[in-house]
Amino acid sequence: MRKLIILILGALLAGNAAYAADTDCAAKAAEKKLAGAAKASFMKKCERDAIQSSCDQQAADKKLAGAAKASFTQKCVTDSSIAAVQKSCDLQAADKKLAGAAKASFTKKCVANASR
Repeated sequence: MRKLIILILGALLAGNAAYAADTDCAAKAAEKKLAGAAKASFMKKCERDAIQSSCDQQAADKKLAGAAKASFTQKCVTDSSIAAVQKSCDLQAADKKLAGAAKASFTKKCVANASR
C-alpha cells in the first residue's frame, strides 16, 4: 500500500513537472516566433530537458549518487515522459469530444504512436 501511494505521488509530481514544462516551453517558442517543424523540434527538446532537470533535482533532494542516482533518474524520466504523453493524448481526446470505447481506442493509438 505504501509503495502504491509513493507511486501515485510520484506520478502527480511528474505530471505537474510535465505541465509546467509544457507551458514554459510554449511561452519560449512563442517568444522565439517558432512555427511548424522548428516549433515541434524545439518543444520536444525543451520538454525533455525540463523533465531531465526535474528528475536530477529530485535525485539531488534524495541525496542519491552513482548508480542509484542514474537508475532513479532514468526511471523518473521514463515515468514522466509516459505521464506527459498520456496527458497529451487525453487532452486531444477531450478536444475531439470522444467518450467511452472511442476515447479508449483513440488514447491507446495516440500513446502507441507517440512512443515510436
